[in-house]
Formats: sequence, structure tokens, C-alpha cells
Amino acid sequence: LKMSWFWLYLPLHLLMATSLCHSTKPATTSSQQSFKTNLFNFYHSLILADGKETTVHLLKDIPKRYYFVLEEGRVLTPFSITVTPCDVPIEWRILVYKSPPGFPGKATPGDHDTQEVSKSQKAPSTVSTIFNYKGNSVETYMGMSSHSAVYLLEFLSTERDTHITVYLTTDTTSGHLYPELPMDPRIDVIGTGHTTVTLTWKHSPSVLQHRESIQYCLLVNEKHNYKSLCAAETAIRSSGMKLPPTLALSLSPYLLEPQQVMILSNSELSIINKVSSGEVRQVCMGTKNTYTVPNLSPSTQYYFDVFIVNLLTNASAAYTGTFARTLEEPEPKVTELKDGKVIHVVLDGKKQKFYSLQYQARHKKIHFTFQLCRGQIRVHITRNGKTVASENLSGLRYLSLKGKLLDTYLVQLRSTEESNSSVKVQASPHFHKPLFPLLPESLKIKSFSKLRTCRSVTIAWLGTQEESKYCVYRKRIEEDQIWGELQSADRCSGPESRHRSEKVLCKYFYDLNLQRAVTTETIKGLEAGTFYLFDVYLFGPSGIPVRYHSKVVKTRKKC
Repeated sequence: LKMSWFWLYLPLHLLMATSLCHSTKPATTSSQQSFKTNLFNFYHSLILADGKETTVHLLKDIPKRYYFVLEEGRVLTPFSITVTPCDVPIEWRILVYKSPPGFPGKATPGDHDTQEVSKSQKAPSTVSTIFNYKGNSVETYMGMSSHSAVYLLEFLSTERDTHITVYLTTDTTSGHLYPELPMDPRIDVIGTGHTTVTLTWKHSPSVLQHRESIQYCLLVNEKHNYKSLCAAETAIRSSGMKLPPTLALSLSPYLLEPQQVMILSNSELSIINKVSSGEVRQVCMGTKNTYTVPNLSPSTQYYFDVFIVNLLTNASAAYTGTFARTLEEPEPKVTELKDGKVIHVVLDGKKQKFYSLQYQARHKKIHFTFQLCRGQIRVHITRNGKTVASENLSGLRYLSLKGKLLDTYLVQLRSTEESNSSVKVQASPHFHKPLFPLLPESLKIKSFSKLRTCRSVTIAWLGTQEESKYCVYRKRIEEDQIWGELQSADRCSGPESRHRSEKVLCKYFYDLNLQRAVTTETIKGLEAGTFYLFDVYLFGPSGIPVRYHSKVVKTRKKC
């Protein structure tokens, strides 16, 4: 049917045949109404394109219709229709309109008032429903069509506005738009851990035939499985974020929303979406059919969907989704704190786990000391199961707690940043000899800009009312090293970690008047226009040092 006018003529032609062949009696009001309804359905329908995926937008409770007619001259033609709901369940059906055998396409001449059709042209009803479905699964109808038939597809959403995709094809020999699923499309869970789940699935036949243009994409979420890729994307969008058209095309750079994080490693693209119902992860891993999902939360149920995606056509097919629950997190190992003993704890920021220390009181008053060495740490202390302290640590922190004999204290430490953190911890009776020296009000080092020369700088720091030893160290650095040096500084390390050539001097001082407990030092023998890192170490009676905050000073370039 090459002539464009035929697309309008054919539905009317067949509908007239359908209406007239119902009866040889004069047209009644009922038959006229049926005829008008059929005409209305067709003239408010759209032609469904052959060989192309069509996106159909549905308004709630308003049906939408498409029709198609096959080329004339082909008596029987195989065809298939695939409908993919992208959100809520929908209702859809296929109706076929066939003209009776030998029907000429017009009424038999005769009485113009009755418009009777001869008895030889009588035929049963030629309108029939050949398929109907209600749900949100991807469904495919396959059939054989006659050139004298018109097919009407009717779609309806009764829950809310939504959209679907429809694919009609009459070319069943040269391949498929959608990648093929294996005979067994299930996803198997072959391993679960506290933070990982390992999945495997059978290869798609499409991967073996078109390896370069096919890839697997995995969707992980905590809500439920999705029956199609467009259903998954619609659900994520409804959470308030924008997605690329498909997971497959997201390999090209695009602007991520603030709630999205993209991770590309070992040729695998991961996108993590932060939504109100938890994380939604998308991972495309090429043609590998085994994958271990990392960084999951313990004791949490996750849903896993695998989609086989054609990168050339942007079409996809869904494996049967599965779910698994990660193992419960084991009870944290508890380390015992002993009176006066210092424990150095290193915390992994990536795992965000608590490190637990336990202390049983042999006195009513207990003194906890925390020296933050690196990073940021939060401490949580309970006594017999009840919280008595919870705060972020900064520098050197003393906590004095009063309870009863044999009270059990549990100290939990956790890094609050992704990089590793470390801290020194001591617990002891309140009257125990202090581990750390008496500290000044501030551990900052001050430099005097007006006293800087090309060969020297002058620095100052606060002291205490207790006579203590102070040692000064210097280190030449480049400008691009400043940030790294300040961030990576271990505030618990002592002078033993420094090179001997970096030592400038050591001195003792104190002042009973805290307002005068300040000392200055001029460091000479420096190079012009050069950056130097200065550190001051304070030693108390126990010999354990406290490091002041590092200070970077640049000598003058010209004098």
C-alpha cells in the first residue's frame, strides 16, 4: 500500500464492511452507534511505525489507540508486538478488523432507504479481540496477519499518567531490536558477605553474536525489583533526580546531579544515586556475567536486576531479578584498657567501623585521655550500657568521669572521614600520674612578619606554669607540598621521626604568670625566598611529647 490516501480509506472501508455485514435489515440506532464508535476509534488513532520503538504517553483513564496495516500483496505475514510499561500497570489489547471474503467494499445497489446487502454477502462479525493484558510486565504478542486486516492497539492507564514503549516488527528473519535472553534468565546468588554479594547469570545469545555492541548493566536498590530498564529509570527520576537516557549510554560523560556519584574503575562504570529510599546503584560491566557488588551495608536486603543492553539500538531486555540479604555485622572485637597503659588505635575511614575498648573501674573516679594523631574521630563512651560522653575529638582531650567500683566502661571510636585516622587512648584512676604534660591554652605557633628577613624568621609559642622542655624543628619544603604536609602530619609522632639535620634547638622555660608564659625564638641560617615548616614539641614528666600545630613561613625574597 504505497499511496498515502489509502491509510485513511482502508479503516473506513473495513468499518463499513463490518457494520453492513452484521445484518440485512435496515440500520438501527444501535448499529449506527457502533459504526460511529468504530469510526471514532480509527479517526482518533495513530499509525504505528513498523521496525521502530515508539514511546507512548498515557493520561490517566484516557485510552490511546494505534493501528497498522501490512503491505498489500502479502497474504500472510508474521509480526510481533512488544509492549514495555515504564511505571504503573497498564491495560492493553489488540483488536483485528477483517473484511469478509469477497466483500467488494461498497453496498449492493438497491433500495437507497434500506441499503440492504445481498444474502450472498452475509458474514459473521469481523471485529475480534485477539489479545488483552493487564500488568506491568514486558509482554510480546506474535501472530500472522492477512493483508486485508487492520489491527488496532488500545492502551489504558487507570492509576496515573505514565508512559510505555511499543515495538512492532514484521521482519522476523534479520534479527531483533531487543537483545535475546538465555533460556534460563534467572540471576543466581553464589555468595554473600557482610558487605558484598556475588551474582552470576547465563550469557545472552546476543553477547556471543555481537560482543562489541552488547553489554550487561546491573541495578542495585533496597526497594524492589524492576521488570524493565525504563521502569527502573522512571522510578529513580520520580525520586527527584535526572538520569541519562539509559545505563548503556551513560558511559559517555554527562552532568551528574548533586545526589549522584560516578565511579569508573577497571572498565566498569558505577553510578550511585542518593534517594530517599536508600542508594540506587547502576553498574555496567561489559560482557562479564559474574559480578561481586561491593560496599553494601551489613544485615540489609538488596534487590538485583540485570539488563542486557544493545548499545547501537539503545534497546534492552531484563533478566529475572533476584534479592539477597547481607550477613549481620559480627560483634566488634573489644580490646581491654589497662590502668595507665597507652593504646594507639588506627581507624579505617572507608569501612566506617567502630573500634571498641573496654575498661573496668577499680576506683570511683576515672580519667580518660585522648590524643588525636591524624584525621577526625568521634568517641562514644558508655558506662554499664548507658551513654556518658559522645563528641568529636580535637587535639588533646581529657575526660574525667565519676561512677562506682567495678563499673564497666565501653569506649567506641570511629573515623568521621574517608581517610584513615589515628588516636592514642589512656584510662587511669583520677589520681594517677598524668601521661601528658600540662598544656598551654593554645598549641598554635605564631610568626612575626615584620621580623622576617631573607635569612631568618622569628616564631613564638605559649608555655605553662610547669617547667617543661621544648624542642624546635624546621624543614624546607616547596610551595606545592604545603597542603600535603599539613594534612598528613602525625600529631602523635615525636622528634624520633625527624631527621637529625632538622633539629634547631631545645630549651626549658616556664612562668607562674600565664600571661607572661610565652617564649620566642629567632631561627637563622635560612635561604631567601624559601618556605620552611616549623614544629615545636613539648615534653612532660613522662617523656611523651605533644606536638604543636605546624607552621609554614616563607623568608623574604629581597632584603
